Amino acid sequence: MIKNNIFFKPFKTSGGAVPFDRITTADYEPAIRQGIKEHDDDVNAIVDNQEEATFENTIVALDRAGEMLGRVLGVFYPMLSANADDALMAVSERMAPVLSEHFNSITLNERLWQRVKYVHDHFDIAKHDIEDQRLMQETYDGFVRSGANLQGADRERYRQLSKRLSELTLKFDQNALKETPKYELWLTEDDLAGLPESVLDAAKQAAKDKNREDAWLVTLDAPSYGPFMKYSDRRDLREKLYKMYNRQCTSGEFCNLDVLRDIANTRSEIAQLMGCKTFADYKLQHTMAQTPQNVYNMLDQLRAAYLPVERSEMKRLQEFASQQEGKPITIMPWDYSYYSNKEKDSMFEINDELLRPYFELGSVTRGVFGFATRMYGLRFVPNHDAQVFHPEVEVYDVTDEDGRAVGMLYLDFFPRATKQSGAWMTSFREQYIDDNGNDVRPHVTLTMNFTRPTESKPSLLTVREVETFMHEFGHALHQLLSRCKYQSLSGTNVYRDFVEVPSQFNENYVYEREFLDSFAHHYQTGEPVPQELIDRLLASSQYGAAYACVRQLGFGYLDMAWHSITEPYEGDDFQFEYNAVKDVRTFDPVEGCIMSPQFTHIFSGGYAAGYYGYKWAEVIECDAFEKFKQDGIFNRDTARQWVDEVLSRGGTEAPMTLYKRFRGCEPHIDAMMHRDGIDKLKTS
Repeated sequence: MIKNNIFFKPFKTSGGAVPFDRITTADYEPAIRQGIKEHDDDVNAIVDNQEEATFENTIVALDRAGEMLGRVLGVFYPMLSANADDALMAVSERMAPVLSEHFNSITLNERLWQRVKYVHDHFDIAKHDIEDQRLMQETYDGFVRSGANLQGADRERYRQLSKRLSELTLKFDQNALKETPKYELWLTEDDLAGLPESVLDAAKQAAKDKNREDAWLVTLDAPSYGPFMKYSDRRDLREKLYKMYNRQCTSGEFCNLDVLRDIANTRSEIAQLMGCKTFADYKLQHTMAQTPQNVYNMLDQLRAAYLPVERSEMKRLQEFASQQEGKPITIMPWDYSYYSNKEKDSMFEINDELLRPYFELGSVTRGVFGFATRMYGLRFVPNHDAQVFHPEVEVYDVTDEDGRAVGMLYLDFFPRATKQSGAWMTSFREQYIDDNGNDVRPHVTLTMNFTRPTESKPSLLTVREVETFMHEFGHALHQLLSRCKYQSLSGTNVYRDFVEVPSQFNENYVYEREFLDSFAHHYQTGEPVPQELIDRLLASSQYGAAYACVRQLGFGYLDMAWHSITEPYEGDDFQFEYNAVKDVRTFDPVEGCIMSPQFTHIFSGGYAAGYYGYKWAEVIECDAFEKFKQDGIFNRDTARQWVDEVLSRGGTEAPMTLYKRFRGCEPHIDAMMHRDGIDKLKTS
């Protein structure tokens, strides 16, 4: 097995692409264990070096260490999210504590720490460029934040807690992955009122895939759940599906209630070991926000601006719903999507079904690629020789205008049982300059859960799905356009509250006529989307903005609440969540429904005490897009500056330093409020 394990040597493939056809689940564990051994050998070589510790022989050497482990984990972790069967998840359960212990053994290696500390204390800034300086400080801070300064019992306790946290977050993630496919809503002909043809076709196809020709199937996957909640006239079924969705992981085999409390309590104890009052205090030291108070200042500022508008919107929607029903009606959470869609359609005569025929996935993909060509000069050429991890995955070679390799891009569009819900970007390989001076280019994958094609129609996307594509593509561009020396600083290796800036920036283009005209053509006739539809889409773009913002603020407050505990929490999770979001809650609580046990972003996805970052980043990206609106949304000079000062720089400097170099000043909230129409509504 080891003899034929493809991970044991650098991939001998074109461009170093992952040879998925030669990888089996059985390869991962021995490769991880061997990778750990080689990483340990690299670290020991640094520690045993008899020469004086220097930036090159300690800090750079440490950044380069663990090549094989990086190679296998660069494939293993993406597969856990995108293509994980029970066997792969079992490997992750065995390896999670092993990997946690391994990385702890590095940061808690006293001899290594002393070398790092010596270099830091004797570091001559004048002899090093800004990237060297950043790597030095990030390495030093990383050790400190990982317990290097702890002594005795505290040091051992940190090791135990880190291992425990790794196991808990993995369990939370796997419970969420395993729970979702359990829920199915089977429909008969009597249950189909209000559902448009696209939703019916998808539900019929889902039923056929389960060998049921006589029914329609709705699941909790986003392309199934969302349209049903938006269009179904059957309020009882909307309620049933809503409760299915919001009771996930609250009971039974995959219950996450105990797990999430353990995660929050473990993080709290780690933070206090580090001398911080809460985990939020600890985590935010390494962000743009810096402190919990700065996060709450931002959340509260947005709440003050958006909440009055949201309350006014909801009052209007309540009146609209009552008019629709011919009697007073209290809107429940399973009603919002349904009635807001009807009100939006009545106000602007626009809805997803009118636009779907113009957003065929192939055309959208060409439009997204065309955006990058026009802005940044990138070219995307299909690579039919590269191996893929699933037959539906597409691969593209990305080059610049001169034909030089920029990277590889993998696109994985559709839901399946082995894939988590949602959408994300990750990398099989990140960009860096190797020891021989070669620019190693990144291999990036975009994983999404879009509307599947049916027997009669191709994949036709909603506007929101087009936004999602552009969002994740923004992350991909952040990786692909990286020009950094060190892997740990390249691409999206930036502060969590800055990483969403390039992705959310891209979403602005979905509501720009000049972008839509480049690809939005009817999938059958080839006719461009009518100008009147574009006008209605643009006019409707501010609809529900206040509700959407307040909803996001709720997630941010909930995240901060779980990570601001100062004592072990063993109370009622439902009451905790209610108290956390009560000031921005739109609907009364529904018995048995709760967000926390399925909130993978904060309990297993890296956004702990960081979910506010979406709104933090939105303030910045709106301000950035305002400059493009002034200069021209496809202005190549402005785009080149955006690349040079932001997209190519990764984490090589403080994010605000990079942004101010691009913009000339710090961002302000005015641009976001103007885009959302909040400034006009607050003064009207």
